[in-house]
Amino acid sequence: MIENGVYRRRQSAVAIALALMAPVEISCTVGPDFARPEPPAASGYRSDPKDVDAEPVPDALTQHIVIGQTFDSDWWMLFKCAALNVLVLQAIEGNRTLDATRATLARAQELAAASEGARYPQLGVTAGTGRQKYGEQFLGSFATIPPFTYYSLGAVVSYTFDFSGGVRRSVEQQGALAESVRQELAAAYLTLTGAVVTQVLAIAAYREEIGAVERILAQDRENLQLVQTAYEAGSVARADVVSAESQLANDRTYLPPLRQDLNTARHALAVLLGKPPGNYAPPDFDLSQFTLPRELPVSLPSDLARRRPDILAAEAQLHAATAAIGVATANLYPRITLSATAGPQSTDLNQLFDSSKNAWSAIAALTAPVFDGGTLRAQRRAAIDAMRSRAATYQEVVLEAFGQVADRLDALDHDAEQRAAQTRALEAAESNLSFARAGFSVGNSGVLAVLDAERQSQQARVGYARAESRQYQDTVLLILALGGNTPYSPDAPAQSPHAF
Repeated sequence: MIENGVYRRRQSAVAIALALMAPVEISCTVGPDFARPEPPAASGYRSDPKDVDAEPVPDALTQHIVIGQTFDSDWWMLFKCAALNVLVLQAIEGNRTLDATRATLARAQELAAASEGARYPQLGVTAGTGRQKYGEQFLGSFATIPPFTYYSLGAVVSYTFDFSGGVRRSVEQQGALAESVRQELAAAYLTLTGAVVTQVLAIAAYREEIGAVERILAQDRENLQLVQTAYEAGSVARADVVSAESQLANDRTYLPPLRQDLNTARHALAVLLGKPPGNYAPPDFDLSQFTLPRELPVSLPSDLARRRPDILAAEAQLHAATAAIGVATANLYPRITLSATAGPQSTDLNQLFDSSKNAWSAIAALTAPVFDGGTLRAQRRAAIDAMRSRAATYQEVVLEAFGQVADRLDALDHDAEQRAAQTRALEAAESNLSFARAGFSVGNSGVLAVLDAERQSQQARVGYARAESRQYQDTVLLILALGGNTPYSPDAPAQSPHAF
């Protein structure tokens, strides 16, 4: 009865020790609390000076900016090209860089989850055996214990009181780092989709330019035939034939670099899709397959700072650096750790599970820094400096984002002007070429006039193709500068890193 009473009292003591180790929410948390930084005050992206001498632009070539709105669907669908939509989805599934970033995010999230465990008691099981001998003075004159073998089995639990908040700051830091990687994944997603659309538009643009040059070459051959016929009739000199041959040879030089650029774009698209270029031939695209978005939603500067991935990644890095100050500050304070063990111990293995062999212990330990050569305080100052660096980096990222949006808005204005000017230049060049050919056929003008008109037509055709392509490309760049729309955007539903 006495032994059972002692055993129950021991069990109660262990239970009390375990209860004391339960997580305790303590209000004191050292270090600064993170507050989202305010972006630079700006009501718009541009000072918006007006070009008073700008030529009027037909409404069919202009795009309208809708201030205060954001993209509410997959942004590439604005171009209304089904084949483009298929390729973008294939890239999201097969791109290796995106796969690597997904794995990096999964790792960061698991590390954040692992850090949470430090907030709770640590429970384990221990078992051991050993041979031991005590010295003669261990028990003094009471007894002499001969060497013995012992066996033990039991549970061990420990808990560190987080009264300074160091553990909570560490958990906060790991969570912020995971959020930073999440935003890096959003940026990689946006970069990938933008690169796919850009390469598809490049393919269409190069094919458009190649088509224009091939049409010019066909006209060159026709002109050469006309001049040769006139030379044989004796109406023109041999120099006119040489000039026509020279024009044809010169125009042929435009094709090889365009074909090289086209192949490079095709290879880049294959890599983006996660396919070897030698095993994949992307479909041919024409600019006529795309619809230029007439209305472009543009978020306010204050909203851009709350949704663009690289800005949010910089913000999360600042959050992590702020939490690191709390971790470094907590290291300056004492640390209290409780530990307890309970379980049977015996010198006879056959009697290990006898209830009379149970033993327990409860230990409280306090450790506090006294002298460390200034290491801990230097680490705290370093953490403060790191936070200041991250704050400056955040502000720089925001300013650069505003600048990119301003550049793209200006670019779209000038693209519309350029495309309108190229339209007028092409119309004029084609009219001039038609008159030159008509005059040459009736003998009112020479071959040089036809060749000169041909050059102007060539420049106008290629110039228009490039102006049209540039307007599409700058539209993509504006969407990317505005943060596009990703599954990881702040207003998007929460997603697993493996969901895309």
